[in-house]
Amino acid sequence: MRWLQLSLAVAVMAVVSPLFAAADKTPAKKAKRLLLVTHSGGFVHDSVVVAEEVLKQIGPKNGFEVTCYRFTGDPNAEGGKALEKYSANFRRATGHAVTPTHCGHINAETLKNFDAVLFFTTGNPLTKDELKDLIAWVEKGGAFAGTHCATDTLYGTPYGALVGAFFAGHPWHQEVKLHVEDVKHPAGKTFQEGDKITDEIYQFSDTPYSRDKLHIILSIDNSSIDVKKGARKDQDYPISWCREVGKGKSFYTSLGHRKEVWKDPRFQKHLLAGLKWAVGLEKGDATPTAKLKEKK
Repeated sequence: MRWLQLSLAVAVMAVVSPLFAAADKTPAKKAKRLLLVTHSGGFVHDSVVVAEEVLKQIGPKNGFEVTCYRFTGDPNAEGGKALEKYSANFRRATGHAVTPTHCGHINAETLKNFDAVLFFTTGNPLTKDELKDLIAWVEKGGAFAGTHCATDTLYGTPYGALVGAFFAGHPWHQEVKLHVEDVKHPAGKTFQEGDKITDEIYQFSDTPYSRDKLHIILSIDNSSIDVKKGARKDQDYPISWCREVGKGKSFYTSLGHRKEVWKDPRFQKHLLAGLKWAVGLEKGDATPTAKLKEKK
């Protein structure tokens, strides 16, 4: 009898074991490859290294493999001194150096290695040809995102249409209330109406910013600021938006000046949600806000 029980047990294991083996071989979801670019040809924010640290910590937990480029120019320019000069300036602001391991160019070849590119930049991190490559990559299905000073970048170029606006000053650096304009968008769900946050608050020039082209996710509750300090006649002060670019997508949030903001779980979730939307992991509307109002 005991021999029979043992035989049955062996038979069952023979059938079940392959099933478990097959389950073990089920491929895990492949992480999306995110490139964070913090090249700062203008003002260097002291929070850029914190941004790197935060994204490297939370990225893998949320399906992103993170690579960071601190310098995207030619390190051999200026008689071989370009990287040395840049590193000295970067170190003064952040306490960290820039070495050849932190360098990388953004062009058609390198973009093949990424699913999303996130700019936390100032100045001119791209040449004209590199910008063409970036825009073409997004139009073909790539995901572009920008945070804070990404709008203080590449003035007077088609980049403005890609990111959605150009920076035109920061009249407020204070605690503000947020107005959630799209409560259903993944990047809008991370904040509640009237939530307070302290950061450097941007305003944007009239061109190319337009609610006719952008889907606004968050904006400032103007009751929390002195609107007289702003320069816009329409008193329109958005914080975050998205748009479709050909087959690709673009997401932007002006938050991220302060180190404390990068460490704020609400901001982290907001940025991650925007990135997930941009790479197609989350669904959300991108209809321009002005067109949504026309439908009502």
